[in-house]
Amino acid sequence: MTRDMSYSAVTSRKNEIMKASLGIDFKDFIHSPISFDYERMMRETGYTLEQIAQIQHETKVGNTPLFELKNLTELVRRISPPGKGARIFIKDEAANASGSFKARRASISAFEAKKRGYKGMVAATSGNYGAAVASQAAQRGLKCIILQEVFDSHGVGQPEIVEKGRKCEAFGAEVQKLSVGPELFYWLLVTLEETGFFNASLYTPFGIRGIETLGTEIASQVRERCGKDPDAVVITHAGGGNLTGTARGLLTSGCKNTRIVACSVDLAGLHMASDRDFNRKSFTTGHTGFGVPFATWPDRVDVPRNAARSLRYMDEYQLVSQGEVFYITELLTKIEGIERGPAGNTSVTAAVTLARTMDKDQVIVVQETEYTGAGKHHNAQLAFAKKMGIEVRRGDPKDNLPGTRIIIPENLSQVHGKAQDLTKLKLSYIKNAAKAHPVSQWTDGDYTFVAEDVKEGVGWVRKSALELEK
Repeated sequence: MTRDMSYSAVTSRKNEIMKASLGIDFKDFIHSPISFDYERMMRETGYTLEQIAQIQHETKVGNTPLFELKNLTELVRRISPPGKGARIFIKDEAANASGSFKARRASISAFEAKKRGYKGMVAATSGNYGAAVASQAAQRGLKCIILQEVFDSHGVGQPEIVEKGRKCEAFGAEVQKLSVGPELFYWLLVTLEETGFFNASLYTPFGIRGIETLGTEIASQVRERCGKDPDAVVITHAGGGNLTGTARGLLTSGCKNTRIVACSVDLAGLHMASDRDFNRKSFTTGHTGFGVPFATWPDRVDVPRNAARSLRYMDEYQLVSQGEVFYITELLTKIEGIERGPAGNTSVTAAVTLARTMDKDQVIVVQETEYTGAGKHHNAQLAFAKKMGIEVRRGDPKDNLPGTRIIIPENLSQVHGKAQDLTKLKLSYIKNAAKAHPVSQWTDGDYTFVAEDVKEGVGWVRKSALELEK
């Protein structure tokens, strides 16, 4: 009998497909439509942090350098109030095998796939993670298929995504290039079902546990260099895995008072699934189009429960403009001799703003950088923006308008960023939870889970949820 391959039929088999492609039965952890045993799910990956570090060492991942940006710190101090201007460090994740922190994420999935006897791995991604999966698969002797949204309906590919697809192919992956739209998840399920390969999803416990070593390394390196814990760690935020894994690693290392600061490029007004908007954004990840929806409802992903739950760990959420990031990217090359991709410099941009408000003896760590080149280079991105009819000019970044104008600052003092309202995000999470499961049916366990997921007390959650029903 031929299996029904319609969209509705395939998506209805999601749990069955996920269990076969991951070896995880999410039903074992789920308590209700909104709550599940998160910590048990994470523990039952079966790996200690020491084991994860060893697995990563085998495939050229981890132990990346921590650099102090002394010249940037000095410039920030010149425009800061007296006594302000924290020391800025960066964790150079471009040193990983595939050129980004996502090698950590892919490393445990590849090890798990090999251990369980899968012949290959599949991932749906805009590219950096795909390159990481392809690199790890190559080292483990596994086949690799990457599903990538590349084109708009006119067949035009965003240069950063095209470059990332090239890198996936360089590592030996088969890249299936799709146009923007809802079919990406459908084709992921179809590919997993037809190949029987391992699902190297961004949002599995394996992927998030792999990033925990980034947090533990930051803790040990800062303590060795500065004799203290980092006062703040700034983390580029998209789907939430980067922040979740790093924060968990920092907490495991005892960094209880380190501020966890999320940062995204502000792309307000651009819809991520819009054919028109697809090529009108110069950042394909690390922006609000992913950062806000995934923070306010993590379980909108390709697995039944998402292991990346950023609001559990987030203390602040900074937004920066495209022009500010491009300015900082160019500044790094000129004063620090470091050429890195703009997406990875999102958190550097936020660090400049934060450092101006922090004392000179405080330490702020930019949690990652990524490789650059070809379409990922900021000049390629700006040239493409102009081609798409977007105005690019110098001026006050407050005049930035996503999809219409990219305003590059004329000096460092114009790099301001702005704070996102965390309370508003937490209330949005509660609204989404209420849509998934009516508040009138919430149990004490549901309230406890939601409270943990938004980093608030149960009383606050009860009051907020009840006000929604009025």
